[in-house]
Amino acid sequence: MKFRAKIVDAACLNHFTRVSNMIAKLARTCTLRISPEKLNFILWDRQPSGGASTWCELEQENFFSEFQMEGVSAENNVIYLELTSENLSRALKTAQNARTLKIKLTNKHFPCLTVSIELLSVSNSSRIVTHDIPIKVIPRKLWKDLQEPSVPDADVSIYLPVLKTMKSVLEKMKNISNHLVIEANLNGELNLKVETELVCVTTHFRDLGNPPLASDDASLDRDPAEMVAVLVDIRKLLPFLAGQQVNPTKALCNVVAGRMVHLDVLHEDVSLQCFIPALALA
Repeated sequence: MKFRAKIVDAACLNHFTRVSNMIAKLARTCTLRISPEKLNFILWDRQPSGGASTWCELEQENFFSEFQMEGVSAENNVIYLELTSENLSRALKTAQNARTLKIKLTNKHFPCLTVSIELLSVSNSSRIVTHDIPIKVIPRKLWKDLQEPSVPDADVSIYLPVLKTMKSVLEKMKNISNHLVIEANLNGELNLKVETELVCVTTHFRDLGNPPLASDDASLDRDPAEMVAVLVDIRKLLPFLAGQQVNPTKALCNVVAGRMVHLDVLHEDVSLQCFIPALALA
């Protein structure tokens, strides 16, 4: 297996650093999937009760001026690595105002992702800062557990409000309950609700708009005003919102009644999907 990549554009470097910071806020460890066209950061919460999972995708040509990789074989031209998210984020924090950034798969007594950063000094000479990030190479027999989750057709798909606003609302709601009811309909209406024996608090969003459904048949017999509800653990949703580092160009909430919530956020050159399993509605 071989992997090496290089970033020379300052805007691409800053954007890649923001993505790394976002991943570090979402999970302690992550899987980095490297293929000839894409990089994927995969976060998988393996809780027995059903954890949230996140799939982040970057088109490599939008970030790297050089990109070379060889997978485990010609038939399986892909590499799966496990690393501590904070280690990569911390390494990239030293890359501010860097001339170049190089990332390479190495073996220095143990497998590493070596990050080399060329910095300019005051005298206009350059110096190299190198970080060796320990990794685990994931064997092929475990790849099946790290595939992009399949998403059933949504009962309702709706655009999300400004994520910072949504995060602020949920931060307050989590002080009331750990369980959140998400309701949405085909009229662009979204309700976020928490309820206990003593109080019920609901925040209403209007005129958000609905994108075309993946399956047109799903909406043929549905009253546009009818709400589709799903109950989720608010603690699994909040980290996803807290991890947003840049304003998205598109943010969607796809509700599959009684099964899951699929959040799809598109940033510039980066797509981020979060899959949160549903709890049983009372």
